[in-house]
Amino acid sequence: MKLIELHILQSYPVSCLNRDDVGAPKTANFGGVSRARLSSQCLKRAVRLAAAGESPSLFKGQRTRLIIAPLQERVAKLGVDLTLAAEACKMLCDSLATFDEDAEKKGVLKVKTMTMFSSLELDEIAASIAEILQSPGFGPIATDAKKRDAQTKKLKPAVQAAKKAALKDAADIALFGRMMASDHSLTLEGAAMFSHAISTHKATNDVDYWTAVDDRQKDDPTVAEEDRAGSGGLGTAEFTSATYYRYVAVNLDLLADEHHLGALEAGQRREVLQSFLKAALMAVPGARKNSMNAATLPFTVLGLRKDKGQPVQLVNAFEEPVKATGKGLAHASSEAMKAEHEKLKSTWGIETSKELWMPETNLNDFIEGLTDGL
Repeated sequence: MKLIELHILQSYPVSCLNRDDVGAPKTANFGGVSRARLSSQCLKRAVRLAAAGESPSLFKGQRTRLIIAPLQERVAKLGVDLTLAAEACKMLCDSLATFDEDAEKKGVLKVKTMTMFSSLELDEIAASIAEILQSPGFGPIATDAKKRDAQTKKLKPAVQAAKKAALKDAADIALFGRMMASDHSLTLEGAAMFSHAISTHKATNDVDYWTAVDDRQKDDPTVAEEDRAGSGGLGTAEFTSATYYRYVAVNLDLLADEHHLGALEAGQRREVLQSFLKAALMAVPGARKNSMNAATLPFTVLGLRKDKGQPVQLVNAFEEPVKATGKGLAHASSEAMKAEHEKLKSTWGIETSKELWMPETNLNDFIEGLTDGL
């Protein structure tokens, strides 16, 4: 397996970037102590959106339940009656992800399960739907349940047309994968791998007690005179601050195969990789960005390119929690990660064809170096 790996150390200040079911920052136990945690799902979304901003023409996959309207618009543009196109798309999407009848009563056409397709894939599906609808013998949409089921079966192969489009504009689907429970032939393993980020040290959540001031409370006759200098509202919000280890990798063989980005030219695949790597390094989850802004950049990054082997994290460098020294957690975490990397190379014979460090290398040279010749 050919790989590019990123081993990232990054400190976030007071923040709640990834919340659990009660709104508290997520945690995990590792090395016998509690750690701050950012889930891989949280990090993936931030990176996916950032990569799309870097290369919008190559990252056009959209994960959504609002798939019916884009499909019916495409089908109607191909000369199909709008009403017929709408009904056909509803039937097909119902078989794919269950049509939401309650939403339709509110004027919204959507399905209950999110789907993920790119623009070119929707074009191919729409073209197939139009061809089926315009074929002899299909007829108007039936009102009888059995006949509608028969028509739905005739429409279902249209989804397979997505495969004809390849993934020329869907680098996000190729990298992050696609799960389609109703049609496993469209399920795709993502070429990118993410760990849950955990703090390199013991970390606990804390509570922020906040109050809000009513600017005109002194003029409010419903508030007692003695309370008019007080707050107009109060509450609490949990937060944490920590130094995290993050791991991101890309399976280069998988990314370049015919089911992923094999249809792209080498230069376009390289652009995809560079956009993804930059996003992986710079994207920050957006939760509470206005009240607990945590927009920082990594302080240490190890980038590796492997011509063979398997993904290997360096997280065990922090199984024994790092403790702050006179130089802080950042320095201690960097030293621990460097030591773990050298230990794994000498013990297990791990071979790398490229090995780059930041901040010793600047961002552009770092990304160019990891993707050179690909």
